Amino acid sequence: MIGINLVSACLCGIHCRYDGRSKPVDRFVRMLREGKCVPFCPEILGGLTTPREPAFLSGGDGFAVLDGTRRVILRDVHGDVTAEFLRGAELSVRYASALNPELIYLKEKSPSCGISSGPAAPGVTAAALIRSGFRVEAVD
Repeated sequence: MIGINLVSACLCGIHCRYDGRSKPVDRFVRMLREGKCVPFCPEILGGLTTPREPAFLSGGDGFAVLDGTRRVILRDVHGDVTAEFLRGAELSVRYASALNPELIYLKEKSPSCGISSGPAAPGVTAAALIRSGFRVEAVD
């Protein structure tokens, strides 16, 4: 598909974040309405529900999770959701491979989608997409 972008679904106004909310950005909501983007949520793709307990990377980053040296843990109930995050990342890479987007816009400060350096980034999906050679951009 030429001219299409993948966008974190929460940026398109879809209520899929851990807290059941979204983080709409006008340009992405408009792009969705005009059919110029495909929204996706790696955590939902991985089988997690909305709402859900907040998750964090247990030391390291998304690359370490992909490599099997770190985990993704739920903050309050201390459950391990690494498998769900890895599945969501795998399916996100498959979507991107099928759509061949010009750019993938990811929600910053997310254990899945975060890109910048910091305690929760790059996230698992961001790392998988970067490792697979896709162009990604953070949106705060």
